Amino acid sequence: MYLKQPHHGFTVIELLITVAVVGTLSALGIPTMNGAINNAKVRTTAEGLQNGLRTAQAEAIRRSRQTAFVLTNATPARGALPAANGKYWYIQVLPVVSGESIPDSYVQGGQFGALTAGVTVAGPAVICFNSIGRAVANTDTGLPGTASCIAPPAARTTFDVTKTGADRTMRLQVSAAGKIRMCDKSRDVATQPDGC
Repeated sequence: MYLKQPHHGFTVIELLITVAVVGTLSALGIPTMNGAINNAKVRTTAEGLQNGLRTAQAEAIRRSRQTAFVLTNATPARGALPAANGKYWYIQVLPVVSGESIPDSYVQGGQFGALTAGVTVAGPAVICFNSIGRAVANTDTGLPGTASCIAPPAARTTFDVTKTGADRTMRLQVSAAGKIRMCDKSRDVATQPDGC
């Protein structure tokens, strides 16, 4: 007597239905996932900028000397040419008197690029912190070009971090008192604490 063996596996119809369902769900999820990835890139860049500003402020307090946080389009190094909306940044200790040489004036530098491609930072070329961590004006920074630090206005000095395809813009605010705050421009501060 011949016994029929049970078949294991899937039929072609079951496989086609599964592939169609997975394809449809993927197509629906990709735009959402791209938006989330772009938002994460904006957030990561904003956090890096915030950490750089706080490091410059802490270095000014630690050394009891004025320190500059500088945006640049050049490779970060001591005396790199400042540029508003730069792709790189560095921290440098400033001379007390014009022409003073400070051998270890370059503190550190970085870029807003490798992991966060396409993200732009819009803000002033230079912001200076004094020995008590306040943001201050300085027209004789010793930096190349005509780089000078302007004192934050009553409102605040701001840096905006954006990316095409992201639905959020992060803003960093630096007050004259030296408070550095990151907020989300798409949210209202009156109703959400992380809003601007």
